[in-house]
Amino acid sequence: MDSLVEENYLKALFYLSNEKREVSVNELSKQLDIKMPTVTSMMKKLAGKKLVSYEKYKPIRLTVLGQNKAVTVIRKHRLTEMFLVEVMSFGWEEVHDIAEQIEHVDSPIFFKKMDEILGYPSFDPHGSPIPDVNGKIPAKTYYKLSEYKGGDVVRLKAVANSSADFLRFLNSKGLSLETIIEVLLVESFDGTMTLAYKDKKEEVLSKVVCDRLLVEKN
Repeated sequence: MDSLVEENYLKALFYLSNEKREVSVNELSKQLDIKMPTVTSMMKKLAGKKLVSYEKYKPIRLTVLGQNKAVTVIRKHRLTEMFLVEVMSFGWEEVHDIAEQIEHVDSPIFFKKMDEILGYPSFDPHGSPIPDVNGKIPAKTYYKLSEYKGGDVVRLKAVANSSADFLRFLNSKGLSLETIIEVLLVESFDGTMTLAYKDKKEEVLSKVVCDRLLVEKN
């Protein structure tokens, strides 16, 4: 149990540190929905294991060792999601909670075999990069659909939010990765977009949704 909890802290720290260079105890507390004294206690424990750099009133930083451990957990999570979708035919909206459990399995050979069966994928079902066995994360730059204008044609490559509710919403709209989307109109008032894709002639999506759709020019 201790290992599972520690890995969740390291993973959360990794995600937060990618969003901003410095992470405070307060920010980590909010991210994990855990009280600050508990988070502080864990930071001291992880610092003792050389997994984080922690001093009172100063930003928290992952050490190289901590970052490597966090990336390993993320690799296992994203590989598991891909396996569930590609091999077991789960929907992309169904896999997160299952992967949250399996990512803590301590069996390198298990995930090595999973990777082999999948053909060594670089991205998970939501378009997020899968770190390789050496911890290297594939680099790919996508842009929000909301940044494009009328007449642009793009391809959906990833989602910035992979909550089950949002993915179910995309399912209801017939949107999935690799969908080619033509931007027909962008409302200047609120950024609402009118789109054409697949058999949809004029599908209207809010800016909130389009901010979460990551695309590349087709």
